[in-house]
Amino acid sequence: MKPISRRDFLKLGGLAVASLAFTSFLPEFTEFEDIALVRVATIPVSVYKEPTDKSQIVGTWLPDDLVHVYETINSGTPVFNPIWYRVFGGYMHRARLQKVSIHYNPPLTSLPEPKLLAELTVPYTQPYRYNQWDGWIPIPYRVYYTSIQWITGIEAGPDGKAWYKVQDVADKNSFYYIPSMQLRPIATEEIAPIAPEVPFEKKRIEVNLQTQTLVCYQNDQPAFKADVSTGLPGLYPTPAGLFNVQDKLPSQRMSTTSLFADNLALAGVPWTSFFTDKGHAFHGTYWHDNFGLPMSHGCVNMRTEDALWLFRWTRPSAGFDEIDKVTLDTKGFGTAINIHY
Repeated sequence: MKPISRRDFLKLGGLAVASLAFTSFLPEFTEFEDIALVRVATIPVSVYKEPTDKSQIVGTWLPDDLVHVYETINSGTPVFNPIWYRVFGGYMHRARLQKVSIHYNPPLTSLPEPKLLAELTVPYTQPYRYNQWDGWIPIPYRVYYTSIQWITGIEAGPDGKAWYKVQDVADKNSFYYIPSMQLRPIATEEIAPIAPEVPFEKKRIEVNLQTQTLVCYQNDQPAFKADVSTGLPGLYPTPAGLFNVQDKLPSQRMSTTSLFADNLALAGVPWTSFFTDKGHAFHGTYWHDNFGLPMSHGCVNMRTEDALWLFRWTRPSAGFDEIDKVTLDTKGFGTAINIHY
């Protein structure tokens, strides 16, 4: 393992994208794909003959399978989430699917900051670790589309091409590597605080556990509304009561469970805003698309773009320069939250 030189970068830049795009480290596609894609997330998903779960099952796709979508259909059923995708052979309900795309990014020749935030722009990737005794070793989990990573360096990876060195947020002394073309560096203005001039007491968040909605109020006027997924009642309930945002991390490693895997590592969970000391948080979600129904282990699941808006709007302020680059977070007594039925 060695740092990659500027000359090596220039050589890489002259190569055809196709020669870099798909290797054993990437999903099995052979060219850029303009067609809509979904990734099967966490559990197998059935293909139905018609866009209703009352029709015949004609097939099943497994976790991390990538499926072409030919049409999006509102079938009216189920009422809470009536969106289906027409795929090869039939229809799939979107609840356990993630909409993804494939986009490659020009490698940076150097980092403008010692640490840089970046977003994964391919459906998934297999990160690797390196040590002098065993060489390159795949880590026991994948990293998924829209997850957020902390880049700390640029080095030649296991294929000899440019890979980013990524800090493991769960173990700050540990690092793994991701092909540089798969990560899009995030500009500082993308996470700049929203309406920072509004007084602290003039912002608040209301979460309705009955309607599974979140509303942000600014000067007592609704400024933002989103469907969310709170904790599963009786199993992992989201606590009701009055809270405040207390700790914000652009990237967080979490875990969840499923019928088919006892413990699924969720790396780079985006735009996490904790509001209890027991781990309850608002955060982006890349493992389901069933907002409006309880789905979580107690957190408030949000669409990634909604979680980013909330991250930028709430206190404590967490612009790029305000994030502690050692702890990778911003702590403080933040925006008021009322979670209720």
